[in-house]
Amino acid sequence: QVQLVESGGGSVQPGGSLRLSCTASKSVFNFNAMGWYRQTPGKEREVVALIPTRGTTNYVDSVKGRFTISRDNAKNTVYLQMNSLKPEDTAVYYCNADQLVAGLKYVYWGQGTQVTVSS
Repeated sequence: QVQLVESGGGSVQPGGSLRLSCTASKSVFNFNAMGWYRQTPGKEREVVALIPTRGTTNYVDSVKGRFTISRDNAKNTVYLQMNSLKPEDTAVYYCNADQLVAGLKYVYWGQGTQVTVSS
């Protein structure tokens, strides 16, 4: 079983910055990809940023140029640096990892961390 532990959420004014962290209980090299999703009440969870073990990062259009996803392999940790935050970025942010084992895909989620952008 894989555990993902998030930290770094909070409240910030528009234009501010936050950095989210997600530490996995296994080496990140066990995963096909890791990423960050977000969800607001009444809406489906949406992907924000993905970082594959092999390949390039990708972002939802609404955060391009403002958010950066990165990974520290030695710490089994993925980060989401969020700059120029807007009220519409307010959501619960979830860390995600997926793993392929014998042709089966396993998906893991963190507990979620609240990000609130408000003046």
